[in-house]
Amino acid sequence: MAEAHSAVAFSFAITHEGFDINYDHEVLNLVWNSGVRSWKKRMARARNGIRNGVYPAHIQSLWLITAIALGLHFAGYQAPFNLTNRLLVHLPSNTMNWQITACFLAALVIWLSICFTMRYTLKLLLIYKGWMYESRAPGSRVSLPTMLWVAVVRVLSSWNKPGLYSFQGSLPRLPLPSVHNTMTRYLRSVRPLLDDDNYKRMEGLAKEFEQTIGKKLQWYLILKSWWSTNYVSDWWEEYVYLRGRSPLCVNSNFYGTDAIFMNLTSVQSARAANVISLLLNFRRLIEHQELQPIMVQGMIPLCSWQYERTFNTARIPGLETDRIVHYRDSNYIVVLHKGCYYKMLIYYKGRILRPCELQVQIEDILKAKATPVEGEEHLAALTAWNRSKWAETRNTFFSRGVNHVSLRTIESAAFVLSLDDEPFEFDLKRPELLDSFGKKLLHGNGYNRWFDKCFTVCVGTNGRVGFNAEHTWSDAAIASHMWENLIVDDLVSEGYDETGNTKGTPEFQPPTPTRLNWDLKPCLPQIEEATICATKLCNEVDLRILVHQEYGKGFMKKCRLSPDAYIQMALQLAYYRDAGRFSLTYEASMTRLFREGRTETVRPCTIESSAWVKAMQDPNTTNDHRVKLLQDACDRHQLGYQDAMCGNGIDRHLFCLYVVSKYLEVDSPFLNEVLSEPWRLSTSQTPHGQTPKMDLKKHPNCISAGGGFGPVADDGYGVSYIIAGENLIFFHISAKTTCPQTDVHRFSEHICKALADIRSIFEQYMKDHPKPAKTITNGKST
Repeated sequence: MAEAHSAVAFSFAITHEGFDINYDHEVLNLVWNSGVRSWKKRMARARNGIRNGVYPAHIQSLWLITAIALGLHFAGYQAPFNLTNRLLVHLPSNTMNWQITACFLAALVIWLSICFTMRYTLKLLLIYKGWMYESRAPGSRVSLPTMLWVAVVRVLSSWNKPGLYSFQGSLPRLPLPSVHNTMTRYLRSVRPLLDDDNYKRMEGLAKEFEQTIGKKLQWYLILKSWWSTNYVSDWWEEYVYLRGRSPLCVNSNFYGTDAIFMNLTSVQSARAANVISLLLNFRRLIEHQELQPIMVQGMIPLCSWQYERTFNTARIPGLETDRIVHYRDSNYIVVLHKGCYYKMLIYYKGRILRPCELQVQIEDILKAKATPVEGEEHLAALTAWNRSKWAETRNTFFSRGVNHVSLRTIESAAFVLSLDDEPFEFDLKRPELLDSFGKKLLHGNGYNRWFDKCFTVCVGTNGRVGFNAEHTWSDAAIASHMWENLIVDDLVSEGYDETGNTKGTPEFQPPTPTRLNWDLKPCLPQIEEATICATKLCNEVDLRILVHQEYGKGFMKKCRLSPDAYIQMALQLAYYRDAGRFSLTYEASMTRLFREGRTETVRPCTIESSAWVKAMQDPNTTNDHRVKLLQDACDRHQLGYQDAMCGNGIDRHLFCLYVVSKYLEVDSPFLNEVLSEPWRLSTSQTPHGQTPKMDLKKHPNCISAGGGFGPVADDGYGVSYIIAGENLIFFHISAKTTCPQTDVHRFSEHICKALADIRSIFEQYMKDHPKPAKTITNGKST
């Protein structure tokens, strides 16, 4: 009861002597400041809403048009369409004040007309995707329509400095492909995977589907595409993520690593404090919409919708389906250390705490000799458990009392920080250290990461950091942008002194972090069962982080090939050598050129890629022919990637058709078979360079080693890669140890061998076909 009494800021009682009022001035002051801060945020959101609503026009231009309207009216000229006089007729009188009012209203109408004309002109222009398919080969010419389109889009998109969500109203909707086009693309994609008999059978299923039930399902999707902002995203979030019952750990969550080639400090509390401060600065940029939207080629905006749930977000388990809860604001984080949970205020006395003040709080936690109550150390294993079992446990034991209060504290925190009691190590001569680093971030020990939270920042005892992120609220590109921004700012801010501690002196004693209270005895059996499952899940996954330094995108561009296509072909060759067959391959592509776009699947295993792989395995194939086949395979892959980005992919359309069929309770043998095909090779490229602050020429080591995820299929591989520089690539390879057919170390060797073989054939090709030397004729190079 002592804790309950100390939490009361105001009490009122009636005694025989009269009224008795007790209150805590400091706590009430905190409440007042919290309310003021909340109202400031509401005002900022309203202001940004108006700015975004009229973008790309300037709000200030309204006053210019008003001045012009006043000048025209009082000079005896008519406004366009005689608006001023038409409005004046409906006003109470013709006095000076009402004439000024009529001028303002006329200016407002004209201004809004201009705003919406500009806005919808930009929206129509952004529907055009021909620029995506323009050749980027040296010496190629851009078509005239694309040149004109570029000129107009560049003017409109740079007319006014945009906020984070300024382009949302101008982004087009995701187009819905026809069933015929999707069937054609699908059949082409599975041709290298099926023998003649199975391919003819699949052709028959596809034709039957297209001519029968497919038409009906497509009509429902057409209606949805007209009605909803994006015909895929809500169903994708609901059925792929929220309705999944498997544990989030390994199966869904992903991780990101530190910039491993630099170590800014070895002081755990200092690094944690600066990381917290930089993340809060990033949150402020999102909340104030001051974060610049990502622009392709500096003028084509990507959808920023996913940034809204970066902080203050949690996935809440349900018996049949989970839900994502985003809290408007949070003035604290939750810190996990040695099995104990702490609430740590980050906003105090009207401002966000500075790094030196945050470090004082972190050191208080590190120095604390607290021990977890019974069950507390393994509590987070519940979030790594089956979702329905976790939901049942939550409803039974965490719906009231101190457990409910503490659980809500975690779920509504800005994010979770885990202060690990072991180092995150890296040494090129000992690759197993980096593998261990990745495993600690992917799953930890199964109960030192809160897997339901938007993300958990992990800090090792040597000052290295990483994160584990829940996947529902966004795709990896958003978390990657946040992390890249943090790493760059952490370097350029020079926030550490010569001893490795944060710079500066605290202005006051920051509030001491408080322990969260639990009563876990009633649910100890559930925690123990969840811990056993989480430990088993962690032990069943293996991870290898390959640092490839022989060459990078520099050589790939020299070969005039897309670096992504180049690596995907290497993965196809490596998988064929590892498994002895081709397999359905998944590569994630983004559809953020459209409003609320998320991802689409690119299928790298194509007719062209399989022909090249077979040629590489055939010793009788000439080197020139191998190069030609590789170029064709890369071109086909690039076309598939472009189609996916432009909304002409295969898998999201088939997925939505399948969802409609289930709603209508219609059985489709074709869709049932397609949606049950396993992705034995699941790949993804981690983007970088999303912040203009990153300058790898000036700071070549200022880049994260990327991140990774668990295998999608029990008998397959999960491969994430980041092309980190001209001569550096990181591969994060995962697989299940329970599958005798997969081995991450063997597969990493196959990747190295495939990259070496591709380099070899191109070097031989360049040697056999040298470029003609440049000559100077009449002062011109030829």
